[in-house]
Amino acid sequence: MDDDEAKTIPVTVTFLEMHVPPAYYPPLPLNKQIALLRARTIPLHFYRYLIDRVGRKWHWVNALRLNDEELAAGLHREDRDVRVLYLDGAPAGFFDIKPHLPDEVELAYFGMMEHAIGQGIGRWFLGAAIEAAWSYKPKHVSVQTCTMDHPAALPLYQKLGFSPVGQKQELVRTMTFDERSASVMRP
Repeated sequence: MDDDEAKTIPVTVTFLEMHVPPAYYPPLPLNKQIALLRARTIPLHFYRYLIDRVGRKWHWVNALRLNDEELAAGLHREDRDVRVLYLDGAPAGFFDIKPHLPDEVELAYFGMMEHAIGQGIGRWFLGAAIEAAWSYKPKHVSVQTCTMDHPAALPLYQKLGFSPVGQKQELVRTMTFDERSASVMRP
């Protein structure tokens, strides 16, 4: 796809839920230098960087379209839980949990950067996100994926215990390189 031209892409969004915690969580991979750190009051520029680097290929644009005040209002809530994955000392992915919904915790974002994919850590990382979500003691955990996400996303969610509960059709307007740059590189 040409980055110099925005496109509108039809997608199928699949909504998934988990109503009981998994019986076990995937183990931490061996022989990998991995850290998972909670980012309290994450700087907006770093969050946008994570969204861009993890989601560029998958057209994650919603958070990038928010101005600073809109993004901070949702992101800097005391109950927001953003954790950053580091591989060999460098950022490699993140997940973003919204535990402020009544009886529900939403895994709003989950993903890894290109250099971390294929390293054998995805299953463990998703397990860590699910374990973090269940730590809030909700009645259920939800996540959504779409046909633009990594092809392994839906099967991995299902392998770790999520079940589809619905689908809907949406249109996603991609961002041009200039739009994306203006968002990520805000002063």
